[in-house]
Formats: sequence, C-alpha cells, structure tokens
Amino acid sequence: MLEIIYRDEELIAINKPAGMLVHRSWLDKHETVFAMQTLRDQIGQHVYPIHRLDRPTSGVLLFALNSDVARIMSLLFEQHEMEKQYLAIVRGHLKDQEGRIDYPLKVKLDKIADKFSQAKEPQDAITDYQVIAQVEKPYPAGKFATARYSLIKLFPQTGRKHQIRRHLKHIFHPIIGDTNYGDLHQNRAFSANIGHGRLFLHAYELTFTHPKKLQKISIKAPLDSSWKGVAESFEWELSDFY
Repeated sequence: MLEIIYRDEELIAINKPAGMLVHRSWLDKHETVFAMQTLRDQIGQHVYPIHRLDRPTSGVLLFALNSDVARIMSLLFEQHEMEKQYLAIVRGHLKDQEGRIDYPLKVKLDKIADKFSQAKEPQDAITDYQVIAQVEKPYPAGKFATARYSLIKLFPQTGRKHQIRRHLKHIFHPIIGDTNYGDLHQNRAFSANIGHGRLFLHAYELTFTHPKKLQKISIKAPLDSSWKGVAESFEWELSDFY
C-alpha cells in the first residue's frame, strides 16, 4: 500500500518509496511495480502523472485525478510556479551555511531514446541550499581516516534533469548513495557503517496554488525508517520531518 499524504477531488499525492519507478518505461522492461499503476489499483481510479521523481529519490509525488487538472498542474511545473523543498545527506561539511548553486547544466540525452537528437546548449540551473546539521565519524573512506556528512535543505529554482544531484557533485559535496554522481568510497563507507545503501535525497515538501480552490496548498512527505536510522546514528534531531 502506498502512503497517501494528500487527496481532494482533483489531486492526490503519495510518499513515493525510494527505488520505485513513477510509471512503466521501456528502459526498465523487467520492472513490475510502478507508482502510477499501484496508486490507480489502490484507489480504483485512473491517475495522471504531473511530474517525476528519479527512481532512487523518495518523497512527495503528485498526481491529478482528471486530464484538465493534469494539464494545468503540468504548466505550473514548467513555469516554475511550484515551490519544492528537498532534504539530502551529502559528503563533507559545506563552507557556507546557506548559499546558491548557479551552474548551467547540459541537457542529458538518453543513449537510446535520444540517439538522433542534436546536442543543445547548457541550460540555466539554480539550486539554493541551507545546512541543517553536520557530523564527523571515524569511518575510513578512501585516503581519509574519518568521514564528514552534512544534512541540507535544497530549494531548486529550475527543473533540469538530475539537477540537484549534478549541482551537488559540481560543488564537491555529492549526495550519499548516489551511484551516478556520488563518491564510491564514501558510499561504501556509509553503507558498511550505517547499514543503508540508498540515495539519501528526499522530496520533503511541495507548495502550490490549487488550480480549483485557488488556495495555497503545502504537502509534506515524512521521512522513512532509513532516514530515522541515520538520524539516530548521527544524533540528529529530525522529529520535525517525521
């Protein structure tokens, strides 16, 4: 059963588990469980995807319950009128407690689906961040005898593919558990000592103006057990996010 965290006559949101695809994809032919189909079967009603989360990312995933609202909400995402807040655990201690990553990103083309597409110019990409907590642990990783970690809030101002993950790699603070843009040594050390090997990126909050009610709606997705385990190990107080 998926955890439903918001529902009205037009919209429904779930707390997507890490590792679950949003919908069927010919790129993952062997997968049998998808958020879209699972939710449809769970509520006995067709749902319309409005946005996506990467497979390893957990958190707020919003669907429309009719095509008209789906079209309106998709436009809000395209026009960056949705306020998104993420949580991530990253390698190292960031120099500044808050800041902005303003770094254009090249359009990532799929090797198969986009093999005939032409390369495009880098697109503007902006992500704001705020450090919440930091810790240093005696976990040897690569050439280092200890490992430093930071818990940060992230506020993407644009919506490029893998933007948060690529931006954090760019500033040399990749997300723990990121197999595409992360640090292999740090990921192995973290998994061996903490016991969790997932990507620690969570879409915590989504805020927008409701297309019918015209009221501001804020949907929050509580952190799961793996996050709670890390919080206990690091003695981080994260009860506000549960």
